[in-house]
Amino acid sequence: MDRRTFIKWTAVGWSCFAAIIGGYATMILRFMFPNVLFEPVQSFRAGFPDEYAVDAVSERWKEKYGVWIVRDKEKIYVLSTVCTHLGCQPNWLPNEQKFKCPCHGSGFYSTGINFEGPAPRPLERFKIYLADNGEITVDKTKKYQQEKGEWKDPESFIAV
Repeated sequence: MDRRTFIKWTAVGWSCFAAIIGGYATMILRFMFPNVLFEPVQSFRAGFPDEYAVDAVSERWKEKYGVWIVRDKEKIYVLSTVCTHLGCQPNWLPNEQKFKCPCHGSGFYSTGINFEGPAPRPLERFKIYLADNGEITVDKTKKYQQEKGEWKDPESFIAV
């Protein structure tokens, strides 16, 4: 092997070595700066109780926060928009007065109780309370499940 060929193959070898080391350095730097998941605020103001019609489901916060606010004659409560079967988002059907999941057909009354389809349990409720100025505040960090008897908790609804 002559000198020129030797230098050429040495340069190729060192270039490959540098590329491999650069790749490993990139992976190490990527590990040092992981992806960060930014979630929307879990507590929000939802207006005043008078803004919600009696015996109606409000879809005002469905897209932004993933909740329905339901008002009946006695109370106001907040339901999760996540089906308890496989996590799809049911739709509110006002003519039939029920939530219907498009994925597998689960049906829920306006109270959140499941009555048809494969959903194993009712929809979850979130903590709701009145702020000092009388505005409804929803806190999605605290969930209430009907099957555990948590819907009777005073923080799971507002009496009106």
